[in-house]
Amino acid sequence: MGIIEGAQRRIRQLAIGSPAVGATTAVKAAVTDNGAQQVITTGITNPDVPRCLTATAGGTAGDVKAISVVVVGTNIHDQVITETLPAFTVNTTGTVTGVKAFKTVTSITIPAHDGTGATTAVGTGAKLGLDAPISRDTVVRVTFNGVRESTHPTVVVDSDEVEKNVITLSSTLDGSPVIVDFYET
Repeated sequence: MGIIEGAQRRIRQLAIGSPAVGATTAVKAAVTDNGAQQVITTGITNPDVPRCLTATAGGTAGDVKAISVVVVGTNIHDQVITETLPAFTVNTTGTVTGVKAFKTVTSITIPAHDGTGATTAVGTGAKLGLDAPISRDTVVRVTFNGVRESTHPTVVVDSDEVEKNVITLSSTLDGSPVIVDFYET
């Protein structure tokens, strides 16, 4: 092992768990617009592993407004985090994806759409959370269901906020175990 700035580099092995394929209603089933902002605190299912969330606008496309869903919960270290997800495209059904990995979700705020024919659901995406902030891509190896991934994952890093350090495998998640080996920076 090499020496960097007087400190020995240490490789970490993180068993992320066995994440299922992302589902648009994994956290909260579709909520029908009622003409007013809705703050949801019940009927929420936490993600199976720390991972980024999605919001999906559905129902009547002409009733979809360019709103941003706000999610409050915790990161992998049980610290409270908040994320304002990207805005929907007006008059278009579809899904947007956040950038922070949530371990738990305690509330979801859905602003009013343009009409009560729109729905909003919150789900899970394919980006999986790491448990340490890193300043650059130091992922050495990822195993999926006990087999080393032949394609390097997409890695997003943030040296300040642990919840913004995520990886996306090239394989489709299916409930198989994921283990990540990486150097702390």
